Amino acid sequence: MSKPTGSVITPLPKPLIFASSGIGGCLGWCIVHPCNTLAVRANLSSMQGKVFSFGGMVKESGLMSLYDGLGAGIWRQVFYATTRFGLFETFRDQLHEIRGKTDFASRVGVGALSGGIAAYVSCPCEVAVVRLSNDSQLPVNERRNYKGVLDTAQRIIKEEGVSAFWRGSTPFVQRAMMVGVFQVATLDQFKELYVEKFNQKKNSIPNVFCAAMTSGFLYSIATMPLEAAKNRMASQMPDKDTGKLPYKGTLQTIRAVTAKEGFFSLYNGYLPYYARCGGHTVSMFVIVQLMRDAYQERQH
Repeated sequence: MSKPTGSVITPLPKPLIFASSGIGGCLGWCIVHPCNTLAVRANLSSMQGKVFSFGGMVKESGLMSLYDGLGAGIWRQVFYATTRFGLFETFRDQLHEIRGKTDFASRVGVGALSGGIAAYVSCPCEVAVVRLSNDSQLPVNERRNYKGVLDTAQRIIKEEGVSAFWRGSTPFVQRAMMVGVFQVATLDQFKELYVEKFNQKKNSIPNVFCAAMTSGFLYSIATMPLEAAKNRMASQMPDKDTGKLPYKGTLQTIRAVTAKEGFFSLYNGYLPYYARCGGHTVSMFVIVQLMRDAYQERQH
């Protein structure tokens, strides 16, 4: 990220690092939440034996249903973005003090670790997001009819137990670790590429946008099967005859979906998922940078 010009750069306090990450994540999510809703609904439609269409969704549920689960999505970012980016910078700086350098390998390792921790911490909110986003698309007799975030949380605890909050946690953590690795591994490289090839100013909004959308394209392709597994595990219901859950783990879910619906059904909803990945990276980093630049300016 860019730093304000001046003779002395004031180190950012740790509370500001965590707070700006969380606020940036929440505001960025408000922008891309409709894309996430579309991705979840398109991805889960084949599980219900339906072919998803945007027009059919609007006709059935209304355009504003794209914001179903927004509250849960914001709560998710409170935990996920705050933890992921706050811990990344904290771990990176502590590792630098120990090793005396911050190289590519340490960034990748720290990116994977902080992403995995953040995903596990925020998994209950992720389960709520998936269920609230897709509930209106289920057959009427299968809808849970949640009234909001608190109602969702209370009913999950009452009807399924606390452990249900961590259904899909394994693919969610795996996805988050891959996102951390891919972002660290590619975002800065793409920034440099666009500076060299297209004479962009590094860390300018066009530079961040182009780099984030290119990086997002790569990691969205790599992580979409994990996203699909997480969605199915988070939203699944017990079989009516056996009472057992159909999806038990990441590989088992991917294999089951591939065998029944074909491998590319894992990529249903890819375009809105890509828009969510790249769009959230852009909006979050820009918002975070504006807040941190404003803080730095007030120190001079």
